[in-house]
Amino acid sequence: MIGAGNMAKNIHITRRIRNNRLTNIALILVTLFAILPIATTILISFKEQADITRKPPIIFPCDTPTKAFDLSACRWAVEGYQRVFAPKPSENALLGFELTGNLIKTYIPNTTLYAFSTAFFVMLLASLSGFAFSRYHFKGHNALMTGIFAVTGVPLLTNLLALYQMAITMRKSVPFFDDRLFLIFVYVGFFLPISVWITKGFFDAIPRELEESALIEGCTPLGALFRITMPLAMPGLISVFLLTFVSVWNEFIVAYLLVSKNEYKPAMFGLYDFLSQNIVNLQVLAAACIIIASPIVILFLFTRRTFFKAMVEGAVKG
Repeated sequence: MIGAGNMAKNIHITRRIRNNRLTNIALILVTLFAILPIATTILISFKEQADITRKPPIIFPCDTPTKAFDLSACRWAVEGYQRVFAPKPSENALLGFELTGNLIKTYIPNTTLYAFSTAFFVMLLASLSGFAFSRYHFKGHNALMTGIFAVTGVPLLTNLLALYQMAITMRKSVPFFDDRLFLIFVYVGFFLPISVWITKGFFDAIPRELEESALIEGCTPLGALFRITMPLAMPGLISVFLLTFVSVWNEFIVAYLLVSKNEYKPAMFGLYDFLSQNIVNLQVLAAACIIIASPIVILFLFTRRTFFKAMVEGAVKG
C-alpha cells in the first residue's frame, strides 16, 4: 500500500512538472511573439537606410566582406531620431519632414492632452458613479446597471457616422466650437460605462462597516468617502486611469474623422500622414514609433506595482 501511494505521488509530481514545462514554453512563445515586433522596430530605427532595404535582409548591420558578423564594424545610425527632434527640410522634404516637423511640436502634445484629460474625467466620474451604484440601491438601480453593461458592448465605430454628422453640424451652428473638447467628450462617453463597472467592483469589496465606523466617530458622509473609501479603492481607480490613458493614446480612427484641423490631430495621425507620402523613410518612421510608444512604457514602469495590485485584487474580488 505504501509503495502504491508513493508511485501515485510520483506520477502526480511528474505530471505537475510536465504541465509546468508546457506552461513555461507557452509563456515564452507568447512573450517572444509580443517582443519581436518591438525589437524589430528598435533595430530599424538605428539602421542606415541602405541596410534596411538590403536583400536578403540582415538583423544586425555588423557584416563585412570577410565576416558575417563583426562587432567592431557595426553601422548604427541615429539620423532617424535626429530628424524627429530636429528636422532638416533643406535636405529632403519628402523623407519624413511633415512627420518630424510636427510630431514633437504638435502631435504628441495633442495626444497627451486627449489621453490625460479623458483619463482624469473618466476616473473622476467613474469613481463617483461606481460608489453610488455600490452603496445606494435606488429605484431602477438594476435596470440602469444593465443598461450601462449593454452600452459597453457597443463598439465606438458603430457610432462614428452619427458623431461625424454631429461634429459637422456643431462646427456650423455652435460659436467657438472646439474639435479638441468635442473629441474628449466622445472619449469620455465611450470609456465611462466600462469604467463604472470596474470601480463598482472595487467599491463592493470594501466593507461598509469602515464607513459606518467613520460616521459614528463624527465623520461626514463625504469625509468618509474621501478619507476612508477612496484611498482603499485607489488601486482600482489608478487602473481605470491607466487603461483609459493607454487606449486614448493608441486611438486613431475616431480622432482622424472628428478632428478637422491638422494642428489638433494626435500622434497616430502623424504616422498615418507620413505613410501616405510617396516616399517612406523607414528609419524615421521606426524612430517616430519608438518615441510615441516611450511615454506609455515609462508610465507603465512607474505604475506597474499599483496596476498589478489592482488586477490581482480585481481577480480575487471577481
